[in-house]
This record gives sequence, structure tokens and C-alpha cells, in this order.
Amino acid sequence: MTEGLERWYGGGDLHFITCSCYHRQAQLASPERRDLFLRVLEQARTRYRFVVVGYVIMPEHFHLLITELEVGDPSVVMKVVKERFTKLLHRDGLSGGPIWQKRFYDFNVCSSEKHIEKLRYMHRNPVKRGLVAAPEDWKWSSFNAYACHEEYLVRVNCQEWPLTVTYSQSRVQSFQNRG
Repeated sequence: MTEGLERWYGGGDLHFITCSCYHRQAQLASPERRDLFLRVLEQARTRYRFVVVGYVIMPEHFHLLITELEVGDPSVVMKVVKERFTKLLHRDGLSGGPIWQKRFYDFNVCSSEKHIEKLRYMHRNPVKRGLVAAPEDWKWSSFNAYACHEEYLVRVNCQEWPLTVTYSQSRVQSFQNRG
């Protein structure tokens, strides 16, 4: 792990994840690439058994709000999603260079207030950036799953399996006492 970077898993929190494209290049600028990314994310969601609470795909970065995984942890999912997406682009000759920054930002969401704050932030991001006039106009976010109960390529707040996240009491104590 990178020096100074701490990730806290095992406490049952939601994880607000931000990942940027290499040098903030607009690798996700086209609708086709955003759709491809969402298909890769949905495959990872079902394979690693986590719930996508919210997402937004922007031209040069993405945000996810996800649960802890039943299989692996968010670092594993980020590695798999980024590698799979990159392989698909390279295989199809759509890109030859790096796609992603090596690291990603992961913020533990421990309260309902932060949960709502992060969802609002994600859903308003395309409007704030001037990509659309209203959140419902950006097809590559979870906004319409909440507002209109419409699913796109990623199932939101969907869990087709019984979630059995396990963790040790010592890990919970460590998480609660961090600071």
C-alpha cells in the first residue's frame, strides 16, 4: 500500500470512492466508453457481491458509493474494474496508453447524513460541471434509479444474495479508535 494511505474495511460502512483518469484526461468522454465502464462495474457487482448505492461517471473521473463486499474488499473491486475496462479498450484498439491514475480515494461513510451528502454530490456533479441542465438529464448516474425507479446498466440498491459480511471485533475497535 502507498505510504500514508490508510483504508478502513470490515466495519460495515459504505465506501465513497473516487477514481480519476490518467492526468485527468477525458477517457470517459464518449457515451460508448461510459456505457462500457458501467457494464464492467455491473459484472464486478455481481461477481464480488456488493451493493451499488450510487454512482456517477464523468468524462475524466467517477464516483461510487458502495457497500462492503462479500467477496474481497473495495480495493480488489477497483483493481478489477480498472484493469478489465483498460483491457477491453486496448483489445479493441480504442486506447494505447494508460487510462487510470494508480490510486483511488476511499472515504468511509458512517452516517445517514454523509450517505445523503455523497449521493447529492454525485448526482449534482454533471450539472455543476455544465454537462446537463438537470441531474435527470445525465444518463450515467444513479439519479434516475432514485427519482424515477429506472435502472440503466448498473443495478442500484439491489442485492440478489444474502449479505454476510463478517469482521473481527478487534478490527471494529481499531476502526472506531482511528483518528
